[in-house]
Amino acid sequence: MLPIADRFESTYDGCDVLYGRGRVADLEASLADRGIGDALVVCGSNVGANDDLMGPIRAGLGDRHAGTFDGTTPAKRAETAFELLEAAAEAEADALVAVGGGSSLDVARQAAVLAADGRDLAALEAEAREGSIEPPTADPALPVVAVPTTFAGADLSAGGSLEVLSAAASTTGQPVPVRGSAMPAVDLLDPDLFETTPRSALAGSAMNGLDKGIETTYARDASPVSDATAIHGIRLLSGALPVVAGDRAGDEAAAMDRAVAGALLVQIDRKISVIHAFGHGFARRYDVQQGAIHAVVAPHVLAYLLEEADAGRRALAAGFGIDAEGRDDDAVAEAVVEAAAAVRDALPVPTRLRDVDAVREDDLPAIAAFVAEDPPMDRAPAGIDATPERIEGVLRGAW
Repeated sequence: MLPIADRFESTYDGCDVLYGRGRVADLEASLADRGIGDALVVCGSNVGANDDLMGPIRAGLGDRHAGTFDGTTPAKRAETAFELLEAAAEAEADALVAVGGGSSLDVARQAAVLAADGRDLAALEAEAREGSIEPPTADPALPVVAVPTTFAGADLSAGGSLEVLSAAASTTGQPVPVRGSAMPAVDLLDPDLFETTPRSALAGSAMNGLDKGIETTYARDASPVSDATAIHGIRLLSGALPVVAGDRAGDEAAAMDRAVAGALLVQIDRKISVIHAFGHGFARRYDVQQGAIHAVVAPHVLAYLLEEADAGRRALAAGFGIDAEGRDDDAVAEAVVEAAAAVRDALPVPTRLRDVDAVREDDLPAIAAFVAEDPPMDRAPAGIDATPERIEGVLRGAW
């Protein structure tokens, strides 16, 4: 087992990454070092009520704590971003400290861009009624400090979207989002804070994070650089997630350290692809938790890709700790799918689409059509059959 440092600092795409237990105490100094004054904490109501988490956040910010906005929700609505900006203005905050899972991190990062964009909510809704919204391009008006506490991987990931019109309100019959976000100024990863998150929430985010590494490895534009971080991230996450978010026995503190480091690594030069496209297909039809969809479909998508293409099978085998020496390609592919399923099966997550609330079998053809046209499918391994009919077959296997 490769060791990891107890504490390290790094930089990725202009963001300063701070990792280690107790790093939450460095929040105030991190703002001061960057000439930033007071910060508004951004979170959801459950996180805001978690004193084991919020106490250290408030203490870490000290006199720079301008207040807390606890109005983010999994729906990730554009209205929430504008409500956040109003709260930041009232608190006279100079920065946003986003705490929690993907919803809070995405809302804060996009709000920072929308604050400088010039369009208000009414303007975005007017564009949405025409079918799409031009992404904001302005530099962020507020620096963001990301403090993730789940494995969703929304702290450094590019992109992100907020829903402006729901499917019911849209003329297209599908949700219309505004896309684009600001890279955080600081990404603070403190395993102590992850340990305050309920295990159910960690489990819900686990496969979403792991799949970022899996997808980067099989993406058609993968490189030795992206493989290096993805493979090591998979290695850390596949061993640690079943311990910290599932039912596998082990040293939980050491496993958490490795899981948090792994969740960081799989975001470096990540290349989202087919599994995310499947998740997006369901999101365009239902209000579903993406971690649940990822958990169900990941082994089925891997089996589909590895049946039709190389799909980085030996690199994935290295990530999952599979000895591929002397084994033929089919045996390696089978072992990779089994390893991904074993991680999933150790977590309290659904394993069949029929067990995901709201999903209906007669919607599978429409979802397959959404998946086939989703932009991340452009990164699918060369040579696979990505027709709606083939994708529907994968979905029926997952049903």
